[in-house]
Amino acid sequence: MTIGIVGAGQLGRMLALAGYPLGLDFLFLDPSPDAPAGQVAPLLCGPFTDRRLLARLARRCEVLTFDWENVSVDALRAVSSRTRICPPTAALAASQDRVSEKRVFERLGIPTTRWRSVGSYAELRRAIRDIGLPGVLKTRRLGYDGKGQAVIRTAQDADRAWESLGSAPLLYEEWVPFDCEVSIIGVRSRRGETAIYPLNGNIHAGGILRLTRAPFGPPRWQRQAARYLRSALEHFRYVGVLTIEFFVSRGRLIANEMAPRVHNSGHWTIEGAATSQFENHLRAILGLPLGPTHALGHSAMINLIGSMPEREWLLAEPGLHLHDYGKAPRPGRKLGHCTIVERTARARDRRARRLLAALAPEIRIP
Repeated sequence: MTIGIVGAGQLGRMLALAGYPLGLDFLFLDPSPDAPAGQVAPLLCGPFTDRRLLARLARRCEVLTFDWENVSVDALRAVSSRTRICPPTAALAASQDRVSEKRVFERLGIPTTRWRSVGSYAELRRAIRDIGLPGVLKTRRLGYDGKGQAVIRTAQDADRAWESLGSAPLLYEEWVPFDCEVSIIGVRSRRGETAIYPLNGNIHAGGILRLTRAPFGPPRWQRQAARYLRSALEHFRYVGVLTIEFFVSRGRLIANEMAPRVHNSGHWTIEGAATSQFENHLRAILGLPLGPTHALGHSAMINLIGSMPEREWLLAEPGLHLHDYGKAPRPGRKLGHCTIVERTARARDRRARRLLAALAPEIRIP
């Protein structure tokens, strides 16, 4: 049985590695001949919008999925008569437009930031007047890892942000003085079976995730986040893995965005959960029973950004699991990650602090 994956980045690579023990085969489509998943599975090289290649992918595969949310919805829909597509394109489309995403959250009663759609400089000024400062101006589409956004604290900031971003449709939202950032990952199968992973506590720098710890936070955060996620899974009649990211402000969860795919904050599940998010995504889209999602300990996942540390030094750490994505070094690029699993949260955090002191000294664990 062959799974087609649009996008051959590290997430696709980890999907393939999770699927091989299940006897699955994979075929990828990606514009880059050097994409990480191409090192572990066959790769069709061409644009995500190439309908000829997408049709070829669809003919050869049992089901199509994707490892990145900025693939073309229209191109996927054009081949939907040839094969199943999971997750549903409606969820993909909503995640690609921040205004559509906010409307979904509001419809489902999921708390989110105050926001306004912005299509002109005059609308930006009105949004600032209505919502106040500080705020964040974001492109409605194609924003990830902190790209396509600007913080506005003054009128001069607004002018600069408009100059930088004003050529695209935008959204202005309030700046949330959050205490921490968390994400919840869940999975829904073709049978309607759902499973939710423990909550993730995330630390970003420069818009890029640097550290995830799980399980994280008090039980009430887990219950709230799981309730919101289940409502989204049911709303879309979702099939596959879905993630919602939240700010936590004064104990209240405020939804920031959703990702209709396996997620960076769930990498710890490979070693730290009974079934990884990658395996459960494959189980879900194939209609197989879902695996249990409970944590096997207290995990910390550190992203390796820009350059890879010495392999010998990392592997000298007892129980450390290294994942090298096979990418060429480049500033700001995710090259790999490492995970540790400990018996207690205190032991996990102690080891994570020590590792971060060498790998990313600018990151601090509160």
